[in-house]
Amino acid sequence: MHLLSSSRSASSKEQQKTYQDWFAVADKDGDGRITGNDALKFFAMSKLSRPELKQVWAIADSKRQGFLDVEDFISAMQLVALAQSGHEITSDVLKHADLENLGPPAMEGLDRKEKKNENPFWRSLLLASSQAVPASASWFNSKSSKKVPLSAVTSIIDGLKKLYLEKLKPLEETYQFNDFVSPFLTNSDFEAKPMVMLLGQYSTGKTTFIKHLLQSNYPGAHIGPEPTTDRFVVVTSGPDERSIPGNTIAVQADMPYHGLSTFGASFLSKFECSQMPHPLLQHITFVDTPGVLSGEKQRTQRSYDFTGVTSWFAAKCDLILLLFDPYKLDISDEFKRVIESLHGHDDKIRVVLNKADQVDTQQLMRVYGALLWSLGKVLNSPEAMRVYIGSFNDKPINESATGPIGKDLFEREQEDLLSDLKDIPKKACDRRINEFVKRARAVKIHAYIIGHLKKEMPSMIGKAKTQQRLIDNLEDEFGKVQKEFHLPPGDFPDVEHYREVLSGYNLDKFERLKHKMVQAVDDMLAYDIPELLRRFRNPYE
Repeated sequence: MHLLSSSRSASSKEQQKTYQDWFAVADKDGDGRITGNDALKFFAMSKLSRPELKQVWAIADSKRQGFLDVEDFISAMQLVALAQSGHEITSDVLKHADLENLGPPAMEGLDRKEKKNENPFWRSLLLASSQAVPASASWFNSKSSKKVPLSAVTSIIDGLKKLYLEKLKPLEETYQFNDFVSPFLTNSDFEAKPMVMLLGQYSTGKTTFIKHLLQSNYPGAHIGPEPTTDRFVVVTSGPDERSIPGNTIAVQADMPYHGLSTFGASFLSKFECSQMPHPLLQHITFVDTPGVLSGEKQRTQRSYDFTGVTSWFAAKCDLILLLFDPYKLDISDEFKRVIESLHGHDDKIRVVLNKADQVDTQQLMRVYGALLWSLGKVLNSPEAMRVYIGSFNDKPINESATGPIGKDLFEREQEDLLSDLKDIPKKACDRRINEFVKRARAVKIHAYIIGHLKKEMPSMIGKAKTQQRLIDNLEDEFGKVQKEFHLPPGDFPDVEHYREVLSGYNLDKFERLKHKMVQAVDDMLAYDIPELLRRFRNPYE
């Protein structure tokens, strides 16, 4: 949800009409968005100081796209009007202002420009152009093969959208990457807020951790010693407190959860979105997950692919918190599979030893050592994982159990973890680039594999038998592809999953390897992305 989405609804229809006319005047290119240079010239007519205009831009462009659409522009004009009336320009000033009675700002010279457009034909033309969809959003809906000019790019995220549509998506579509590895990306995938996912056994404090950060309950939150959270809950920003069912949010174009539809209705019935107005949620989205259980009986009761869902979220998340408590250090079979499914996202994982004030200092040392030993067996890493120790709830730390040294330790550990969380928005742009490059590498390897299997198929007789032989010996075929194209073995997909999907396809129907398309992706990684980083700074810096 947009940070300032409520401002437009609060203004009158007459004011909106005025702002839309102004937007058309400021939108020199007529593409439904105003870039920094055009905005600077237009906003200068308000006679506000440069620092004030810079603050207006920073608040209005809350999605850090490098341009303003109609809704952003209306918010900017309302901020200008408030600044002219003596209000301090802050991120939450629009929430408390009487927007219905707030008139448009005084813009010197604009009245003269508007009189030139009194003709009804011109006015209707201006209104039509002001309601245009932002150009970068229309790229995903356009059936035209026309290339997006480099001059249309206004930010790093904007540039990644362009590169995806022009160079990466064609290769994905040619070899059905969406069925084998990951669904196609949409506009919302690029513009989504950073996400933090919490994983752990039941009653390790996942929901309480989110409540501790928000300093309040979120809609649908249940806390108890028994397994209370039985569904995946996305906690995000919204104009009011409400819960949205999974089937609804999976089809919403402005939310990045359409890919979850592949897990079926049984999962979507266990998925919901919890919205509430909160300043932290304007920058970060939290994913609360069901407690990981142990025992064959509990595992078979899940009607969806729990490990697959956590893996999907792991690819989208910026941070993954694994929560333990002193009395739940064992890692069950299901939890082991979940942690293994996070392979490739090791840099995102943080371990939290929660409720640590329930044991004294001597016991805590033993618990800490036991936890590192358990994690070492599962993560298969020679380096020790960073473990944050604390008690993340609203109660004061139990100093009688931990002693003064323990209390001081917990406070410093909690500050470190909170500092890690605060850095997430700053690192979000780098994460997007990192995930985009990882996806490009995965698409290339997928194309090499399918191209190799297609080449091995006979032209006339024995196609069915050959296909079955290739699928049965898929691991050996992976080895051949690796040697032929000099690819790292760690980048190859899971053999069993690949074999399962491949069995539903006719290999003979695939295209042969298109070297030009693969070369386009190589050029994108070698030249286009570095050039994008050179041209634009991280929007949060």
